[in-house]
Amino acid sequence: MQTAPRLGMVAGEASGDLLAGLLLQGLRARWPGLTSQGIGGPKMSAQGFETWWPHSKLSIFGYVDALLNIRELLSIRKQLGTRLISNRPDVFIGVDAPDFNFGLETRLREAGIKTVHFVCPSIWAWRPERVQTIKRAADHVLCLFPFEPEILHKAGIGATYVGHPLADAIPMEPPRASAREALKLPEGDTVIALLPGSRKSEINYIAPALIGAAKLLARPGRRFVMPVVPGLRGLIEPMLDGVDIQLVDGQSHAALAACDLTLVASGTATLEAALFKRPMVIAYRMNRLNWWRMKDKGLLPWVGLPNILAREFLVPELIQHACTPENLAREAEGLLADTPRRAALHQRFVQLHELLRQDTAKQAADAIATLIQA
Repeated sequence: MQTAPRLGMVAGEASGDLLAGLLLQGLRARWPGLTSQGIGGPKMSAQGFETWWPHSKLSIFGYVDALLNIRELLSIRKQLGTRLISNRPDVFIGVDAPDFNFGLETRLREAGIKTVHFVCPSIWAWRPERVQTIKRAADHVLCLFPFEPEILHKAGIGATYVGHPLADAIPMEPPRASAREALKLPEGDTVIALLPGSRKSEINYIAPALIGAAKLLARPGRRFVMPVVPGLRGLIEPMLDGVDIQLVDGQSHAALAACDLTLVASGTATLEAALFKRPMVIAYRMNRLNWWRMKDKGLLPWVGLPNILAREFLVPELIQHACTPENLAREAEGLLADTPRRAALHQRFVQLHELLRQDTAKQAADAIATLIQA
């Protein structure tokens, strides 16, 4: 294909913006004249994306948050669909945000616009009935994990394993020394990174437990660093209550490269921590109603991505009622004290990195080009 395509795209929240930004970077290397519009964030804007609505509009989690924002979300989706149908991109790419994107993709597909969904929903972990929703919505699914295409093919859905763009972007050997220098962290100290998540609801529910754990773990020679999504520092600062934690705007990758261990909210950040080869304790809390609705729907015993991919509890998971400062601190101390266990984790994470490093942008561009030409 010679002509650079026009893309419609939607990415929700910081993790989707990160994935979409890396994808756009690779697509623009193939098609320098590529144009893209829709809903996105700063990583996408840096690749020439035209933002019609900011990705923060979709940064919600769970049934309660969705119900509180449903009117605005439906209005945005309707306006966006009408605008895309009028502009008719060569292909629409929905990046994650399945509850928003699947309805939009279904409408666009019915209007004759080809649709790609980037990131297969975790139908292998919970809500397997969504495979029929995917079948209606997407002409093709770009899968991050190697076992996903077979599941989709069995349902008659086109799918390609493209690897994970983070595995291409994160170096196999993390730049620990330069990251510590950039964050002004002493070389000889033990550094613990606290990653409470990127949504306001995650910060409200998870950050207090992480900060409480830091208070229990604090002692001479230990430093704590917490990356904060730009604009949300005001939520964190009142929670610190005298605990010496260095807040940094963004820079989660620098914090992971610099740290010796991380306490991290379940989600994409756990995979990032694994790609940085850092031992971790996975944490998660949510609204009680959301937890009640979700707790019995899981198909797997694991929640964190490193554990799901390894199909074993490589690292501890402390979810909902177990997510307390005392439990987090105890698991962290156990990892810090166990050098052989940390070395074994490092080797497993190297293997995971090699599995996921597939030159995602090229694989995705090839799949998208084939779909457009078809």
